[in-house]
Amino acid sequence: MIDDKDEKKKTDQREPGQKLKEVHRVWGMAEAEVIKSYLESQGIPCHFQSKVLHSVLPFTADGLGEIKIFVLEKDFELARELLSDFA
Repeated sequence: MIDDKDEKKKTDQREPGQKLKEVHRVWGMAEAEVIKSYLESQGIPCHFQSKVLHSVLPFTADGLGEIKIFVLEKDFELARELLSDFA
């Protein structure tokens, strides 16, 4: 049996006290997933924040589709540089 706490420790690489910083915004889950995959392939974990749950309400009107992408503060400069080449 897999313990959820152990699984969360594997996926959440943030140490206590480390802050997240917004690195980019996109207007849909597909683009957000591409950027996440790219950043994680470079060793930079990232997290999404949105106003809606996209699997339930996949809207892009009136700001509802906006997804903010966050990285650890220590990875922010590298992530911005990588995304400037990506965009």
